[in-house]
Amino acid sequence: MTKRIPDDQPFVVRPSVGKRALVFGAVVLVLLVPVLCLAGLGMASSTEPGPSSGSGPFLLGLAGCLLLATGLPLGLQLWLIASGGPVLALSPAGLWIRTRPTRGQAVWLPWEGVAQIRRRRWSLEKMLVVQPRDPRTVSNLGAYTALDSGLLSAFYGSGLVATLNFADRSEAEILAAVAHYSAGRCPLA
Repeated sequence: MTKRIPDDQPFVVRPSVGKRALVFGAVVLVLLVPVLCLAGLGMASSTEPGPSSGSGPFLLGLAGCLLLATGLPLGLQLWLIASGGPVLALSPAGLWIRTRPTRGQAVWLPWEGVAQIRRRRWSLEKMLVVQPRDPRTVSNLGAYTALDSGLLSAFYGSGLVATLNFADRSEAEILAAVAHYSAGRCPLA
């Protein structure tokens, strides 16, 4: 176990902040557009002259608060994802994979220690799921990691996951590299 995946591996996958930012921006827009439309309608239907009449200014203020309430946590999430370093690294000897989706530790598994690697999808997220042969591999990694790992295990079947569609490399490239470096030593489903 280490705090960060080494960058000197032959194949390294990093999170793509740009792809995540586009999705987070779309979420913010979906939340803000109805409020802004209502603000425009409120200002247009106002019978009293002046910019402070009607419900338009209230709805614009609500839109600003909504932007802050969603933008700050999503921005923090982007920073946590980006500052955690690579999510996966492959070599002929084995693989490094993050134990937490945002930041934190990474674990190294030799190819012989990997029971199976498969692709899973949950909502918009496509993941590469690594199932270790020994379940004790992810034990004793700390309380926060245990919480994250438990949630990931519930969704994907294992706590060791790496993003496929929000990575700096394509899904096909990542899967080809896994097949190449594993050289048939673990099943790839």
